[in-house]
Amino acid sequence: MKSGAVALPFAPGTKGIIVADHVNLLKLCVGADRVEDLIAWQDSHRAGWPGGRPVHVTRMWPKRAEEILNGGSLYWVFKGVILARQRILGLEERLGGDGITRCAIVLDADVVRTEGAPRRPFQGWRYLLHKDAPRDLPKGRAREEALPAPLARALAEIGLR
Repeated sequence: MKSGAVALPFAPGTKGIIVADHVNLLKLCVGADRVEDLIAWQDSHRAGWPGGRPVHVTRMWPKRAEEILNGGSLYWVFKGVILARQRILGLEERLGGDGITRCAIVLDADVVRTEGAPRRPFQGWRYLLHKDAPRDLPKGRAREEALPAPLARALAEIGLR
């Protein structure tokens, strides 16, 4: 297994193991209280994006771009809790009105709901390792309340997050 890769159980066609050698991004979803707010905002702006794909523009270009593009997602934090993710399809340069080059994160239109995972406030974006990312919710389950932070930490420490 590659250095830094993580073995994950239950991957179809791989005898129960897949290799995750990608990294994700974590971002506060400012201005949205719920996943539905993000979906509605993206739907209302879709016509202005190339190919109708959502784009999130950020000031900083990730140094780990290759790892992000190897299967990473942008995990969204709503009011202190990770609740959703979108697969990252690409990173593109965008020139701002001030002449500064920025990074446009091109996202899959599908917003995938995740288990609730508490996060403290931060600015910009952060890397999120695959092993630390919350699991996707089953398709039929629209939401799940986050566990209290001490309980979530305790479960994670014994490998039951």
